[in-house]
Amino acid sequence: MRIAFLISIWLLSVAAIAAPGDVATLDRSTWPEKLVSPTLFDVASRAEILMFSSVLLASEALDEPAMAQRLGLRTINLESVNRVRQHLWQRLLANYNYAQQSCDQDASFCFLVEDMPTLREQAAKFQVSADSYYIKWAEPSRVFHTQYLDEQLRKAALFPQTSSEVDHFGDYERSGDGMHDRLFLLTFDSAANAAPDNTAWVTEYLRKSNMSGTFFVLGKDIQARLAEQSVSHLQATYSTQCIGVQGWEFRSHSHWQDWQDSVRRSAELVKSKLPENFVPLFRPPDGQRRSDAEGFFKAQGLQVALWDIDAQDGAGKLKGNPSAQRVLTLMLLWRHGVINFNVKQDGVKTALPWLVTQTAPVGIGWEDCQDAFR
Repeated sequence: MRIAFLISIWLLSVAAIAAPGDVATLDRSTWPEKLVSPTLFDVASRAEILMFSSVLLASEALDEPAMAQRLGLRTINLESVNRVRQHLWQRLLANYNYAQQSCDQDASFCFLVEDMPTLREQAAKFQVSADSYYIKWAEPSRVFHTQYLDEQLRKAALFPQTSSEVDHFGDYERSGDGMHDRLFLLTFDSAANAAPDNTAWVTEYLRKSNMSGTFFVLGKDIQARLAEQSVSHLQATYSTQCIGVQGWEFRSHSHWQDWQDSVRRSAELVKSKLPENFVPLFRPPDGQRRSDAEGFFKAQGLQVALWDIDAQDGAGKLKGNPSAQRVLTLMLLWRHGVINFNVKQDGVKTALPWLVTQTAPVGIGWEDCQDAFR
């Protein structure tokens, strides 16, 4: 009993130390130019890439104890942190190369970047002068990218003991890394709360906008809806959209004894009732899944669908416009990828239309959900 008590106290202390910091968001009104063309999208993209690169480079000066302290953790998986850092650098270099293709049209934030050493060199000396047209953006952006980097490094520091979307366990797990430049996929999680459920509103908005998204549903939610409405009504709700599964209920699938049954039952239910919408994708709640699950998922014909851009619009986090502004900033930074919204938060009804409107003139594309993760 005494040992169990001491262990429980230790776990509580670790949880307290491991509490995450502020969720990053950036007021886009600090950026002085409206994004009204593909070229101006590139200008803002180059700026965000350089700012994040400078923050990422600075973090490498911290030794392991200092990094653990910064992230609010007792210990960190330094190998995982370094692996994620390396992946971030690779994406930043590729994205800057895309973003600088319009430098002949607008040279703002255009510097000589030919390879990784020159990107790191530019990151080391990057600064926005006090008399710059962009000065009101500079400090808020630096704060945003510092907080966002800490979000990513904290997940990396806990990986794989606490799994998340920050890294993959194998090629059966997919995110938006391989997507074309300026191409994004909208996805919607169900999360744990039962209400409000904005699925009908979101699917109707997407249809009117000639867009599609992938909705990751809980098996028990679909079962409950079928008890109240007909299959044809549910099919009409999801018409032209895609449905993957998040399991039978919203809970970690990394230590749940019945996780395989959770995935299997949900997939069978959706596939049987909504065959036109079903896509063979499983999204782990909060990104938590087992490292040894490859055989199971391949036997089930499923892929694990992760994400690159998190709206952080869950309960107690960002609401509406701040969530949308975070997503837009990350779209400028990563230039392609899978966006993750929470369909059971009312903020999505504000965030999604704002985001679609803001990005309409900038030459991006929205991936058809049936073509994603192929």
